[in-house]
Amino acid sequence: MSAELTAAELRRIAETARRAGTDLCRAVEEHAGVDSGEASRLIGAAYGYPVLAMAQLGALRPAFDIAPFADMAKRRCMLVRDAAQRLAGVISDPFDIAAQDWAEALVEGAIDWHVASSADLEAVLARTEEGIQALEVPAARGEALAGRGESGVEVLSLESISESASPVVRLVNSTMYDALRAGASDIHLESTAEGLTVKYRIDGVLSVAGNFPDLAQADQAISRIKVMAELDISERRVPQDGRFRVFARGREIDLRVSVMPSIFGEDAVLRILDKKFLTDELRGLRLENLGFAGAPLATIRRLSTEPYGMFLVTGPTGSGKTTTLYAALSEINTGETKIVTIEDPVEYQLPGVLQIPVNEKKGLSFARGLRSILRHDPDKIMVGEIRDPETAQIAVQSALTGHLVFTTVHANNVFDVLGRMLHMEVDPYSFVSALNGIMAQRLVRQVCPACAQPFEPGAALLAASGLERGQVGGYKFLQGAGCGQCRGSGYRGRKAIAEFLVLNDELRELIVSRQSIRALKAAAARMGTRTLREAALDAVGAGETTLQEINRVTFVS
Repeated sequence: MSAELTAAELRRIAETARRAGTDLCRAVEEHAGVDSGEASRLIGAAYGYPVLAMAQLGALRPAFDIAPFADMAKRRCMLVRDAAQRLAGVISDPFDIAAQDWAEALVEGAIDWHVASSADLEAVLARTEEGIQALEVPAARGEALAGRGESGVEVLSLESISESASPVVRLVNSTMYDALRAGASDIHLESTAEGLTVKYRIDGVLSVAGNFPDLAQADQAISRIKVMAELDISERRVPQDGRFRVFARGREIDLRVSVMPSIFGEDAVLRILDKKFLTDELRGLRLENLGFAGAPLATIRRLSTEPYGMFLVTGPTGSGKTTTLYAALSEINTGETKIVTIEDPVEYQLPGVLQIPVNEKKGLSFARGLRSILRHDPDKIMVGEIRDPETAQIAVQSALTGHLVFTTVHANNVFDVLGRMLHMEVDPYSFVSALNGIMAQRLVRQVCPACAQPFEPGAALLAASGLERGQVGGYKFLQGAGCGQCRGSGYRGRKAIAEFLVLNDELRELIVSRQSIRALKAAAARMGTRTLREAALDAVGAGETTLQEINRVTFVS
């Protein structure tokens, strides 16, 4: 234990800390050469204040009915209640008379003060912030802040939200803040006959976040979104698209906006593109992290390391196609080959890869960009999406001239891709010569490990899933009961499931001769192709997901 500090010594340290613009607790740590816990003990001992350790502080409940979170965070001072509802104050700097006067003015009386280290106080405030829904935060007392950073980007935090003077600004900002905290991919603001409904898409499923029965507020909220996205607020009869940025959690986040007229006014959908978070997540990401294992994993890696040809991934919007391709590119990105991508938009940022964003307004389409890429001496090319015949034909020619082309197309399964490409007037012989393989992908929600419990499906669920009791004898059925970690849904996180069509000479001959899909499926089955439904049932049998979930994302065969 270090030597005690006298009140006079502590006062001198506090004056030095104030001149240096640093925190008293940290100044004591440096002066006495102690950790934060011992520093707070020394401060409390010098003035006779009880000291709270982290565990004790975490057991107390913040008194937000007296002071809002934003005011406590700004002053680094907490009003708390214990289990017996006794009120107390917690502060890290006993010399901060202004904070103590502010708190005592709120309660109109003296407060029993305690000392905690500044690190512990900040940690508890941060943890408290994570547990607060911004939609429920009241307006703070005092002057309102503009809520914008130096760059003009909207700043999202509980402090800026609660201190906003405008109810509409508070509603829109709190909606975005809560969506980011919940890990939502999209925010839906739907105008109804009663007002506004806010929904978040989390793990591919929409859930209601709040209802606001105020027609005027609904119109104002949509107008606020249009202002942020620099759209025409007077135009309410045609769809509009735009984008804007917000600053939250220490980084800038892009939001793509789609506004659509409806019978009750206008609806808005905000797609969240957190590039820095995705890039950090992708750094070091391997295909195993997406849920691939065994034969599917080996197939993707083989198709990703071919010397030339085309690897085509298909699936609906939001099925993880881009993430899979980038995980594959990350694994082969050794620096020995030139990798160029063209995307709309660039969702991930990969070091050592030339990434080109499509810009239709300036004339940079997929087709034009792909032509230019071929003059840039690439080895591997990724085309974000084949949307038109011109892009399809150039991609095929690229694969035929010694490049390995990764690309995506919207189709329901590996066999529908063939018809889609032929419909784009791609020469069948050139297409099958270029094509190495097709992967169709879906994302299924995983059972929450925190609340998973054994589950026995009933006869009706088995019948709806196309199964009989004898077929599921070795299955490990699990189902989430719902808990705080999964927001009561029973699911947390998603994994990829896939089916593959790896081309061989027999399949190429069948495609060129325009044989039926039935003949193609029979030939693919003979070579070991497994369908999406079979991959999904494997995940159910392993206890990773549920029958209800795979029935939602795959056809019952």
